[in-house]
Amino acid sequence: MTKLLKWLAIAAFASMLSACGYNDFQTKDEATKAAWSEVVNQYQRRADLIPNLVNTVKGYASHERETFEAVTKARAAATSFQITPEVLNDPQAFQKFQQVQGELSSALSRLMAISENYPQLKADTSFRDLQSQLEGTENRITVARQRYIASVQEYNVLARSFPTNITAKIFGYPVKPSFTVENEKAISAPPTVNFGK
Repeated sequence: MTKLLKWLAIAAFASMLSACGYNDFQTKDEATKAAWSEVVNQYQRRADLIPNLVNTVKGYASHERETFEAVTKARAAATSFQITPEVLNDPQAFQKFQQVQGELSSALSRLMAISENYPQLKADTSFRDLQSQLEGTENRITVARQRYIASVQEYNVLARSFPTNITAKIFGYPVKPSFTVENEKAISAPPTVNFGK
């Protein structure tokens, strides 16, 4: 009889865990980790393209030293940032990750702008191939970020909804931070249009 009660208690506990969303948290937490891994992979792909891109541009624009140093420094900061699963639950670390990636994007934009001043560089096949790969990678980063944002949204809805929010508190499933726009205030302001005189 005690063996039967033990099995019934285990079955009741398992069904309570299912009903309270515990299994859903496992599924959605793993989904956010998988989506995050794809974001990291695409950022790494971009970082791997940068040395070849910088060397190609250096061949044509060797006196743009300040820009090359900025790109190299931003790449070093982005690749040295320790990306761990804990970053997903730490808003400050997540913001720092976004910051270093944003600085790298900005430095890359300046590097790509240099090509406008050098027609021979723009005509170089290696440069065009690298530029195309970089554009493709930036698109992949955007898609990976969108997927991550969607998976975090599903997870956060589960973590904030009743009664699963109780399960979240009991088992330690905090709301996860999502990607945000660095200059949210600046982009929400209407642009100033000046047609001159």
